[in-house]
Amino acid sequence: MTAQNSATTPSTIAVATPRDAAGSTGPASVAAPVAAGATTDGSTATGSTATGSTADGSPADGSPAASRGTLLAALGVLSFSLTFPSTVWGLESFGPWSLVAVRSVLAALIAGAFLLVGRVPLPERRHWAGLAVVAGGVVVGFPLLTTLALQTSTTSHAAVVVGLLPLTTATFAAIRTGRRPSRTFWIAAVSGAVVVLAFTLQQSGGALSTGDLYLFGALLVCAAGYTEGGRLARLMPGWQVIGWALVFCLPLMAVGSAVALAHEPVRLTAHGVVGLVWVAAGSTFFGLYVWYRGMAAIGIPRASQLQLAQPLLTLFWSVTVLGEDLAPAAPVAAVAVLVCIAVTQRAKS
Repeated sequence: MTAQNSATTPSTIAVATPRDAAGSTGPASVAAPVAAGATTDGSTATGSTATGSTADGSPADGSPAASRGTLLAALGVLSFSLTFPSTVWGLESFGPWSLVAVRSVLAALIAGAFLLVGRVPLPERRHWAGLAVVAGGVVVGFPLLTTLALQTSTTSHAAVVVGLLPLTTATFAAIRTGRRPSRTFWIAAVSGAVVVLAFTLQQSGGALSTGDLYLFGALLVCAAGYTEGGRLARLMPGWQVIGWALVFCLPLMAVGSAVALAHEPVRLTAHGVVGLVWVAAGSTFFGLYVWYRGMAAIGIPRASQLQLAQPLLTLFWSVTVLGEDLAPAAPVAAVAVLVCIAVTQRAKS
């Protein structure tokens, strides 16, 4: 997989710095000469100034860049929605520690191959701390905590708990970036979180289990990883963000795989192998690749709200793939959450 991505009289307009290998761009504080009648990507423009961006540099609503970013983030959500069912399948063949370690190793090998083929240089030292946060949050922390939770929680129950991730991510982003989304945005985001939390408590009889505690811990570390990854995806291609995070974890995960496989039984089944392959290649690499590109294009808070649809998609997979019973309240929660998504996508950040 590769990253997606003459006029004569010069004039000066604000230009953007590269954000990814495809040529998508982010805001810059400098100006540079470009040919009159052309945009920074070479397409024809009607005037001498760039259009289609908001004041903070993110794409304006309805612009091709915004639509493309929303599509990429949505693909990431679709990939993530299959993670829990695939993890349940993977647990048929592996123990929880083995599954997490082996999936990380496989994903790191895929990422490393792409980095080598692309002859991508090591990231600058100033980005290492941010990559460590990404690695700790989305490569190690979230997979491990959710896998431990799925030993006792159903996929559908875990899905609705993780529905709180958008609000958690938006909160981390507001703290990390200093941006403050609008009041309408927050009202809709909090409303969506309340819906999924109420659904969760109703399904669990009003009490939180050990699995829920694992899931809440997973929310915190994943939100931190998403926020830092979204910030880094404005400075380097999104696939390189997750790629280097995976590669940095490879030595630790390789040792962890050897230790875990020696202590946990392995019973290979078709479901187990398919589950392992998906969580490694689909969720961990491809999903995060398109997710970070989408976040870089449309902003962390707005992209995170697309994940309100993730628990609903996972509920669908839990019924159709795993044969779990669908809770009667699920359709009501689905409609409420989709309304919240529509509002947050229209709210100005």
